[in-house]
Amino acid sequence: MRKVTKGNVTIKVWDLGGQRRFRTMWERYCRGVSAIVYVVDAADRDSVPISRTELHDLLTKPSLSGIHLLVLGDKIDKSEALSKQALVDQLGLDSISDREVCRYMVSCKDSVNIDIVIVWLIKHSRFAK
Repeated sequence: MRKVTKGNVTIKVWDLGGQRRFRTMWERYCRGVSAIVYVVDAADRDSVPISRTELHDLLTKPSLSGIHLLVLGDKIDKSEALSKQALVDQLGLDSISDREVCRYMVSCKDSVNIDIVIVWLIKHSRFAK
């Protein structure tokens, strides 16, 4: 777990990983949060259908109803990365209508769009003014 603080907002980050053994714990870490950040490896095209299933299963949990969703397509620095629209389509993000859904394509390796993600998270914090 890592904490990032900016002004009066503290962002707690857990890397829960995509391994199957951790997936049952996701809901527990999402309860009471201002936003769920769901990171997908946009360069691993074979894993996107699994990511779609897991995301939509997570969003059916009553305790997570209405929580903002931020989907990040990571690894855009790789040539095989999906485009933003392809990722949106393959994850079925346009079918999610019970909460705000934001999408950004990022490269954590090269720090591409990380600043705008932090701004979005701060803006959507329960404590934002």
